[in-house]
Amino acid sequence: MDRRMFLQASGATALTALLARPVHAMPQNSGYLKTIGLQLWTVRNQMEKDEAGTLKAVAAAGYKQVELMNTLGSERIVKTAKDNGMKVTSAFIEWTSIGKPDDKNAPSFDKILEAAKKIGLKHLVFGYIGKGERETIDHYKRHAENANKAGEKCAKAGIQLCYHNHSFEFQKLEGGKTGWETFVAEFDKRLVKFEVDVFWVKLGGLDPFKTLTSLKGRVSQVHLKDLAKGAKTQYDEGKVPHESFKELGAGTIDMSKVLQLCEKTGVQQCHVEQDQSPAPLSSIRTSMNHLWLI
Repeated sequence: MDRRMFLQASGATALTALLARPVHAMPQNSGYLKTIGLQLWTVRNQMEKDEAGTLKAVAAAGYKQVELMNTLGSERIVKTAKDNGMKVTSAFIEWTSIGKPDDKNAPSFDKILEAAKKIGLKHLVFGYIGKGERETIDHYKRHAENANKAGEKCAKAGIQLCYHNHSFEFQKLEGGKTGWETFVAEFDKRLVKFEVDVFWVKLGGLDPFKTLTSLKGRVSQVHLKDLAKGAKTQYDEGKVPHESFKELGAGTIDMSKVLQLCEKTGVQQCHVEQDQSPAPLSSIRTSMNHLWLI
């Protein structure tokens, strides 16, 4: 085959591949790609070494905003992100501020909320529950009660409180009930929304698409995260193999379908996250490229 024939064949193959891709999640049809964020936990090690350079690389990869790992003490990160053209609308909080509010070592939720208002956040995320505080249904009921109280304070400040899941919430506890079911039943639908992480939902044995559909109107944010083929159900986040975390498009979750469901169910914004990667800056570029191609 001569060079001209090779180029023609290659072009035809590329065109065929492009036309075979679903068009429903193309950028012009998905508003999320205009506001797509990155949860900075993905690049936590890089942030420790070179905060300014890492945020510049995140912006260069095409991300329009970043989701903070912490609310308190993040003023410099917010400024640098904005200097690079990215918004900051969402942040995680120390879980003990809601999960263990009577613990003298837990940061004050009121101080967290005050900091959130100063940096202009629209969402605060209660994103974890430590072991020893998630083993019974009563644990979850207490967390839900505390979250509703915190959510009321957030609402008065014009901020939405969200709960971000892992997979431990889907483990059956006494009576065959799960912590997840308890949260769905106990959270005030107005005061506490969900930030659904599709990776952890699937790893916990549930269908992420059915989960999003069932929570229509109750999910304010979604974490786009891909799960490796063959990954087995695991409720202990500390035992998940690092190779289970994949770049978008390299795993088993149809991100095109996720984006479609986000639009149908009223999700406000989406953030890419990859908990483990040998090369996070390369991974976030790969994930962004996949979003623009699907």
